[in-house]
Amino acid sequence: MKALLARAMLAAFACSMALPALAGSEWKAYSTPGGQAPLPLSLNDLAGRTVNLDSLRGQVVLLNFWATWCEPCREEMPSMNRLQKKLAARGFKVIGVNLGEGRQRIEQFLRTTPVDFAILRDDDSAVSKAWRVRVLPASFLIDRNGKLRYQLVGEAEWDDAAMQAPILELLK
Repeated sequence: MKALLARAMLAAFACSMALPALAGSEWKAYSTPGGQAPLPLSLNDLAGRTVNLDSLRGQVVLLNFWATWCEPCREEMPSMNRLQKKLAARGFKVIGVNLGEGRQRIEQFLRTTPVDFAILRDDDSAVSKAWRVRVLPASFLIDRNGKLRYQLVGEAEWDDAAMQAPILELLK
């Protein structure tokens, strides 16, 4: 119980560190040889179906790590959903990866803030640890060939042209 409480406090602190990042959040080029993902991503959605990142090749994917207790995560969801709707026909897909929360809690949040994109569950936080997610929200942009191209730490206003610029470039 103490370990769980300590983890929650640390996570809340890490999430709060992202609050001032809104004004300064910007995409950074992802710098690993070949742009390979830190860990192949294969997680279950809320219905229990497995979603594998490799199956999304041919699309530009925005992978967003988030949690319901993270205020900046909650605030960016509506604009991220608008972005999904706006660009879906061009081969763009948003995938939300929830960090360690139960299905019931996630579904309760989605009743008040519905989204049209897949929500995956990182139950044991193994994927987020492998992807080195230390602050929430954290977003990664993956090109049509499955290469990790950009990362963004902190909240974003996804309606903003600066946030959309690298996405639109990869969609060309």
